[in-house]
Amino acid sequence: MSMRIPEVKDLIEKRDWARIRELLTRRPVADVAELLVDLEKPDRVMVFRSLPRALAAEVFAYFETYEQDAFLGELTDEETRLLMDDLAPDDRTSLLEELPAEVTQRLLSYLSGDDLKEARLLLGYPEESIGRLMTTDYVSVRPEWTVNQAMEHIRTAGRDSETINAIYVTDAGARLLGAVSLRQIVLGNPDDKIRGIMRAPAISISAFQDREKATGLMQRYDLSVLPVADSQGVLIGIVTADDVFGIAQDETTEDFHKAAGVAPLRVCLKDANPRLLYRSRIVWLLGLVVIYLISGNIMSRFADTIAKVVPLVFFLPLLIDSAGNAGAQSATLMVRALAMGDVSPRDWGRVVVRETALALALGATMGAAVWAVVAYRTGLEIGIVAGVSMVIVVLVACLVGILIPFTLSRFGLDPAAASSPFVTSVADILGVLVYFSMARWVMGI
Repeated sequence: MSMRIPEVKDLIEKRDWARIRELLTRRPVADVAELLVDLEKPDRVMVFRSLPRALAAEVFAYFETYEQDAFLGELTDEETRLLMDDLAPDDRTSLLEELPAEVTQRLLSYLSGDDLKEARLLLGYPEESIGRLMTTDYVSVRPEWTVNQAMEHIRTAGRDSETINAIYVTDAGARLLGAVSLRQIVLGNPDDKIRGIMRAPAISISAFQDREKATGLMQRYDLSVLPVADSQGVLIGIVTADDVFGIAQDETTEDFHKAAGVAPLRVCLKDANPRLLYRSRIVWLLGLVVIYLISGNIMSRFADTIAKVVPLVFFLPLLIDSAGNAGAQSATLMVRALAMGDVSPRDWGRVVVRETALALALGATMGAAVWAVVAYRTGLEIGIVAGVSMVIVVLVACLVGILIPFTLSRFGLDPAAASSPFVTSVADILGVLVYFSMARWVMGI
C-alpha cells in the first residue's frame, strides 16, 4: 500500500488520531487490515480504536480467523460488544464457528435481541452448509410494486443490506418469485411494475446444501449473489461471491494439503508454529513408514530369487516409481474432476473402462521402453520380467488412483484423502509383489 508503516508510526507517536483516521478511511479495507497486522500490538489496538465503527468491523472481518481470535484478546469488553454488534451476520457466524466453544459462548453473551437470535439460528445449521455462510441482511420487493416504489424501499432498507446488486422479488408469504437487478430498477420506467421486469424463476439454493454447491451454481450462472430458500421456497437469506469464493479457496488449499499427505492447516504457513507443522505431517509420514516396512517384508520373502538373479534389484526402483507416478496422476485428475463436478459417482463404470484402456496404453509404452533398455543391459529374460511387470503395475496403480477417490466420494467422504503418497505407496507394495512373482514364473526360480 502507498502509506508506509513508518508514516503511521510517526503519526502514532504524535498521537494524531484524527489524521490516522482520515488516512485509513480513504484506504481499501484489505490495505488497512494488512497494515494493522504488521503493526506492533499496542500500536495496532490504538489504530484500530481510531477507525470508524463500520470500517473497524469490515477490517476485522477481513482478518484470518486466528488473527481475529488474537485481536479479540486485545480489546476491552465494551469494544468487543460494539464490534460484535457491527459485524455482518455471515462474518459473525464465520468467526463464532471457528473459535473454541467457551470463547463462542462468551462472544454470544455480548449479543442481545435480534442479533443473538440470528446468530444462534445461523450456528444451528450443519457445519460446511450454506446456512452457516448466509446473511439475513438483504432487500426484497413485491411484484405489484412500481419501479418508483421499489426504489424508495431500496433507499430505506438498503443501508443495512449486505449488497443491493441483486434485489429479490417475494410474495406476501416471503416466497421467492424472481430477481431484478439494481440496474434494471435505476434505468427502468418509474411506473413499470416489478413483475414486468423481473427474471423468474430465480436461481436459489437450500440452506442445508454444502458450500461447494453454491460455488458451482455461482460459477455456472455467473452470479455475484445467490438467494437461500427453505423447503417451502421462502427466502431466508443470501450468500455473496466474496464469501463463497473465499470458502472455495480454503477448500482448494485443504485439498492440496490432503493430496500431499498433510493435515489441513488453518493458518498461513508463515504464521504456523513448528509444533503445528510437525503434527500436521508426522501422522502420514509414520503411516508411510509402515507401508514401506510391508514392502520391505515382501522383498525379504523373495530373498532367494534376488540372491540368484541380483540384477533384478537394479530395476525395482524404476518400476515402482514409474507406476507410482502414473497412479498419482490418475488420483490427482480424479480428485479434481470430482471436486469440480465434472464427474460423479454414477459415472464410475464409464470412467473405469476408459482408464483401463488408457492405463494399458501407458503401461505398454512404458513397458516396451523398459524392456528394450533392460534386455540390452542384462538379457532377454530380465527384460521380459521388467517390461511385463511395468504393464501390470501401471494398470493396477492407475485403477487404484481413480477407484479410491470414487469410493470415498460414494460414501460421502472427501476424495482428496486419496493422497498421492498413499497411491504411490500402494504402487510400491504391488510393484514389489508383481515384479518378483513375475521373475519366479518367467525364470523358473
